[in-house]
Amino acid sequence: MSHILHAVSTGSQASLVPIKRALLSVSDKTGVVELATYLSQHGVELLSTGGTAKALRDAKLPVVDVSTYTGSPEIMDGRVKTLHPKIHGGLLGVRGNAQHEADMAANGIQNIDLV
Repeated sequence: MSHILHAVSTGSQASLVPIKRALLSVSDKTGVVELATYLSQHGVELLSTGGTAKALRDAKLPVVDVSTYTGSPEIMDGRVKTLHPKIHGGLLGVRGNAQHEADMAANGIQNIDLV
């Protein structure tokens, strides 16, 4: 990756988190293709849900459906799609915490760096 994207910058190099995977799920699709294009061009893997994934796919962007990643379908008219340990574990797992990393590895959970 020629440029490194960072989730949060507090001025301390130790606090910077490179963005490798992003979860995109929006009701208003305005600007989402442009954001996803920028992220994709910088090597960020895109995870997405339903209509957002369709919009990204229609724009010829590589996208992994959340339902494919989790192995669980969207339910209740799409109201429940990201409520899954693979999503929340990827968001909440503490990097550098050996137990969290072991739990993530044992359960096929990957870090999600941007929502």
